[in-house]
Amino acid sequence: MAKNDTASVNRRTEIISAAIEVFAETGYYRTTTAQVAQRAGISQPYVFKFFATKEALMLAALEVSWERITEAFSQVVETASPDRLEQELIETYEEILAAHRQETLLQMQAQTMHEEPIRAAMQMGLKEVRRIVLEAFQNNKLADPEERAMLFLARGMLCNISMALDIPELMNK
Repeated sequence: MAKNDTASVNRRTEIISAAIEVFAETGYYRTTTAQVAQRAGISQPYVFKFFATKEALMLAALEVSWERITEAFSQVVETASPDRLEQELIETYEEILAAHRQETLLQMQAQTMHEEPIRAAMQMGLKEVRRIVLEAFQNNKLADPEERAMLFLARGMLCNISMALDIPELMNK
């Protein structure tokens, strides 16, 4: 990759990171690209060099957040023993929640949005997480994999609420 290409990728990543923070703090509808630019330490027109619209920026931010989860879960699935699989997935998600709180808050906001591209991104992300978990439970011959996958996802949503509202007792095992 050429030096300019690397710089562009890095700048794009910085803009997405700034957007995740600002969207999580302010909400999608109240956030402006000027606020994102300020957080990233760049000019607003430079944001538009990478993202044509605020919605495109939101979609990129959601993609990053879902990729983090799917890549982490895929790694667990490859390495965990069948008897530790579910527990390692839970621990991995708890680590993601702790380290990437803003991404979770971003996803929680996006769940309530009606813009079709954002809803589609959320649907695709959640379906992919479900697929990874369900296939892992099936391939490892865990009892009642459909039910376990559904409960795993439900527990993850409860963890999100627990983190967002600072009610740690909801996450007690």
